Amino acid sequence: MSTASVTRPILHDDGGREVPPDVAGQSGVEAAIGAQVRRLRINTGRSVSELAQHVGISKAMLSKIENAQTSCSLATLSRLATGLDVPITTLFRGADAHRESVFTAAGTGAEIVGRGTRAGHHYEMLGSLRGQHKRLESVVVTLHHESPTSPRFQHPGTELLYMLDGEMVYSHDDSDYTLRPGDALLLDGEGVHGPKQLVTLPIRFLAITAYPDNHTD
Repeated sequence: MSTASVTRPILHDDGGREVPPDVAGQSGVEAAIGAQVRRLRINTGRSVSELAQHVGISKAMLSKIENAQTSCSLATLSRLATGLDVPITTLFRGADAHRESVFTAAGTGAEIVGRGTRAGHHYEMLGSLRGQHKRLESVVVTLHHESPTSPRFQHPGTELLYMLDGEMVYSHDDSDYTLRPGDALLLDGEGVHGPKQLVTLPIRFLAITAYPDNHTD
């Protein structure tokens, strides 16, 4: 089997100097800068020609920057930031961030043990995103039978309940809500909450919890 050789494009900075391979390989940085410059330019209603003329670079150079085809100098980045009226750090936004996603096929979510498990609650984790500025958990809760105990929950953050099947009365703080398929309840997790009356079984609802940035397990 023959091996085809791969010729990598030679990138240049805005001074016409060839960019070393180790720098040219940093496509994530160039892509992040290019995406930010394009987004900000479009938001200001300027064309490529208009912004290039405004900041004092060629149209071709600006096009290369927006398409991540060149590594521009700090001086050029400073001029772009000034021309777009943003801090220079804005142009790097997203360069060092790993964007997560979680896919869970139907029926394959992990079964987890929660506070209501002993009361007959079944929890299926659909996914959880965690990071410096986000922590999101989504769970499908299934109630198959009445229980002598009604678990109550209290936690930091905000929770969204979306009713899928059945009917129940759900309490939060001093209020009670009758939830039927298609109903949604958005609540402050710091308030004591939980199912109060199971009207029509089985009951299934989606519970999505967004925790604050400083939350730890």
